[in-house]
Amino acid sequence: MAHILVLGASNGIGLETVKAALAAGHRVRAFARSAAEIPLSDPDPERFTGDALKGGDVTAALDGIDVVVQALGVPFKSLFGPVHLFSDATNLLVPAMEKAGVRRLIAVTGFGTGDSRAAVGLLQRLPFQLVFGRAYDDKDAQEMRIRKSGLDWTFVRPGVLTGGANTGRYQVLEQPSSWRNGRIARADVADFIVRDIASKAYIRKAVVLVN
Repeated sequence: MAHILVLGASNGIGLETVKAALAAGHRVRAFARSAAEIPLSDPDPERFTGDALKGGDVTAALDGIDVVVQALGVPFKSLFGPVHLFSDATNLLVPAMEKAGVRRLIAVTGFGTGDSRAAVGLLQRLPFQLVFGRAYDDKDAQEMRIRKSGLDWTFVRPGVLTGGANTGRYQVLEQPSSWRNGRIARADVADFIVRDIASKAYIRKAVVLVN
């Protein structure tokens, strides 16, 4: 079993990954500014209250860790202003991991990041750019920084996120020719992440996840 650090563990895919990893028997360190308020108790993760933009917090959180899951997010209202969270946090995380000797990084970005942006349909491109453009430009920088590292990385690019339980019925699209948008539950994204921690099947690869 691995000792997993989840950055952005208080909600969304981060919280679902904490749940799935605990259920699979892993040790989980849940990193968030509001870690004390994470609504879990049985089993209870290690709670680490910290800021992903503070190097001292990130360095301390890496102690004894085998795998890092970077699942940061920004509020919807923040999409309409400058977005720097993803790249700034990554610029702290990558060198900290390299210094600590933690090699495995699974970064949740999104369909439309990096080379998958070319797969966004023509009718979706304008609204995608208007709403998500600033955030995804920053996610592009996030991915580029990680690619330049010596880490064993995986980029997880989910489509349109939904709620609900893990279904186990989702597609892992590895080849660029197969990339497309679609819906997927956050719990299914977490299921893939936890499975990939064990299998290591997608090291230094980017995958799109859809139902």
